[in-house]
Amino acid sequence: MNPAELVEQARAGRQRAVGRLISLVEDESPALREVMAALAPHTGHAHVVGITGAPGVGKSTSTSALVTELRRRGKRVGVLAVDPSSPFSGGALLGDRVRMSEHATDPDVFIRSMAARGHLGGLAWSAPQALRVLDAAGFDVVLVETVGVGQSEVEVAGTADTTVVLLAPGMGDGIQAAKAGILEIGDVYVVNKADREGARTVRRDLRGMLSLAERPEGAWRPPVLMTTANDGEGVPTVADALEEHLAWAEAEGTLRRRRLTRARDEVETIAVTELRKRWGGVSDRGRLDGLAAQVIAGELDPYAAADRLLEGPAS
Repeated sequence: MNPAELVEQARAGRQRAVGRLISLVEDESPALREVMAALAPHTGHAHVVGITGAPGVGKSTSTSALVTELRRRGKRVGVLAVDPSSPFSGGALLGDRVRMSEHATDPDVFIRSMAARGHLGGLAWSAPQALRVLDAAGFDVVLVETVGVGQSEVEVAGTADTTVVLLAPGMGDGIQAAKAGILEIGDVYVVNKADREGARTVRRDLRGMLSLAERPEGAWRPPVLMTTANDGEGVPTVADALEEHLAWAEAEGTLRRRRLTRARDEVETIAVTELRKRWGGVSDRGRLDGLAAQVIAGELDPYAAADRLLEGPAS
């Protein structure tokens, strides 16, 4: 099946076609350019929600509960669960789809585990293209659940329209939260496992730290919500907060700015990847080694060497 046919089937709601398109993305298929060209006119409609937090806070359980609530509201939902990579196969290790099995038979829910493949930001490098597939396939909301990798996990904020930061009692004090950088990236904060001792203390401390942040007039004020994802308590309030943030971001122009930044970063990543591929040949590696030798010999400065590398071989 050619890429254009796959795109049409994906837009018609056929999950197998959606899965095959994401596989083309992950495998860096030669057909990827054609796929992206076919997808482009149909993108820009999905609300991309990043869900992040330290390991053990209940990201997968919270994501599953949020899917249930969004489906109750009539939304088609896509989920990208970015897992650590297997050291043997390079594939997704945890397999979050197992923990979201209750949605497996719902034709309006698509769940895909993607391997981070060592990418430190917590996201697979191919995640932006996979998001584009789900957007074009007509999903109203796409949830991106990232692997818990601590301070590097802030990258999800650059991928999402709305970022949800999950915390839980017993996962460290507020200072650790501040060190991890989460106070800068969250649009909605959720203290999960609210039935446990210390949950209200976490909420109080988090509210206190957020109140210290300087925000301009009219800026979004991130709410701090309480949930018990295992039984769904508090999840409708989280879904309400997502809708409120999206409406605010659209009205204030924040949504467009975030998506512009996201597209710019995606273009830059593709361009740099292509440049590295061009330097992958034996002759180009030889040129790079020769330029490096000139740098350490003091014959060239590194900026001039980089300029020569970009210029290509002399004719």
